[in-house]
Amino acid sequence: MPSDTVTQLGATRRMRGLDRAFEILDFLRATKKPARPNEIAAGIDAPKSTAYELVNLLIKAGALEYADEDGRVFLGRKLYFLGLVYQQQFDLTRECRAFLARVAEETRETAQFCMLDGNKYTAVMMKEGIRPFRISSDVGEPVPLPWTASGRLLVSHMSEAEILDFIPAPDFVLPNGSRLDPRRFFDEVARARRERFFSFDSLADNFTHCFAAPVFQGGPVCVATLCLVSPKQDAARNYERYKAVLVEMANELSAKVGDTPLRFSGSVA
Repeated sequence: MPSDTVTQLGATRRMRGLDRAFEILDFLRATKKPARPNEIAAGIDAPKSTAYELVNLLIKAGALEYADEDGRVFLGRKLYFLGLVYQQQFDLTRECRAFLARVAEETRETAQFCMLDGNKYTAVMMKEGIRPFRISSDVGEPVPLPWTASGRLLVSHMSEAEILDFIPAPDFVLPNGSRLDPRRFFDEVARARRERFFSFDSLADNFTHCFAAPVFQGGPVCVATLCLVSPKQDAARNYERYKAVLVEMANELSAKVGDTPLRFSGSVA
């Protein structure tokens, strides 16, 4: 076998091993609990020998740690330290904390900073509102894009064909079991793109209304969103004020990290 072919095969195997390693990390993140290597192998549909080998390598690297005496493993502290460095270096996540605090303070509602995680939505950071009844959600939990207000903005740079290719078909099935018509989703994406804002009654529960405004970083692509999650009645009473505060903060954050956004013309009451 020619040497260049051998080299290519070796590179392919290494890349496949790297893919599998990230599948292990994603599996543990999704399950949120320690697992044995054989459970991981079943969860990612990998040979047990491959799972054991990669688990051992990830433990040596500090990316996984033993969680108990039964051989279960979980995400390691090395990942936490890497995440800290990422936040310090990445202007968007570093800057957003202050903006979340301002949104939560001015509205008294729960504010979130949200981004794409692969082809899913995730709340990266959250600041709970100052109210007797608080609304919170799981930070870092991947959620299908069609379920979220932010999802309309995060794919607003894509064509309809690109959206269908990007979002898995099962993700159009809503929490109540009904299926969201992709045509309706496309129309809402177009409105979000045009208005640079989107809000709706949550599709994940019956109690909340979700507001989302785009954050840009030196280009036309929405790289993140600032969000508000409010009880429906409060959202209806304070809709224009909440929208104005949220869009203003998203525009300021965009400007600070490298974009000059359109200004929201509404007034803050």
